[in-house]
Amino acid sequence: MAELTKELSQVAPQDSKTQHPETQNSNDVEVGTPTVIVDDLHIVYKVYGSAGDAEKGNAASALMRILRRQGRPQMKEVHAVKGVSFVAHHGDAIGIIGRNGSGKSTLLRAIAGLLPPHKGAVYTNGQPSLLGVNAALMKELTGERNIILGCYAMGMTPNEVREKYDEIVDFSGIGDFVQFPMSTYSSGMGARLRFAISSAKTHDVLLIDEALATGDREFKKKSQQRIKQMRESAGTVFLVAHNLDVIEETCNRVIWLHKGKIRMEGDPQEVLEAYNKA
Repeated sequence: MAELTKELSQVAPQDSKTQHPETQNSNDVEVGTPTVIVDDLHIVYKVYGSAGDAEKGNAASALMRILRRQGRPQMKEVHAVKGVSFVAHHGDAIGIIGRNGSGKSTLLRAIAGLLPPHKGAVYTNGQPSLLGVNAALMKELTGERNIILGCYAMGMTPNEVREKYDEIVDFSGIGDFVQFPMSTYSSGMGARLRFAISSAKTHDVLLIDEALATGDREFKKKSQQRIKQMRESAGTVFLVAHNLDVIEETCNRVIWLHKGKIRMEGDPQEVLEAYNKA
């Protein structure tokens, strides 16, 4: 905890809210500089709960709830992340693994500033960017228009967009489909285009949530190489993927989440070996 507090003081003053200081050029940051500090983070959100155990499978109880206008389930709280703490540094590629419901995507959304901490804090040195399979591109527009608008949304200039356009199309592998609406794309084509757009710009902190899951072998190989380049020129990469081979080949650290808590953290080979035996 003393080491965490020391590194925390290098990034931002203590606060109970997510902090995103003014973005700086990641090329000016030395490798090893703290870029993300997660300090005793708790994320709690509310969902509509299902019927109680006594009512599950009981059609009569369900019917009575409807007749009494009690059809709407009760609101329940989900404690998705429980006291998570770690420090990420410039040049790190950190894999986040765990079973479904372990809090992986929730943690990334908290780092990105999309979910407020219930307790604790997230401090980032630079601007985090979240890339997920559901990244917002407009299906009614062509791939070409989405590339242009996506690059503008990341703060790129018209000249930078023109310089990167052909590279994005080539990297995504969508070919002539770039002239068709995204509604005609397969899920794999959409995921490849999202990654190609997002990785066209240098990011301080890039958070990738299962974006490589639908790509073919050639695309995954190109993506891994791109992530390695981003580690060198950008800041920090977080990667959530169910394909553990991608994690092992791409990341220099792995965090294993289990029921919202860190169960193990460290060298990818050691953590993945323990995870596979669990």
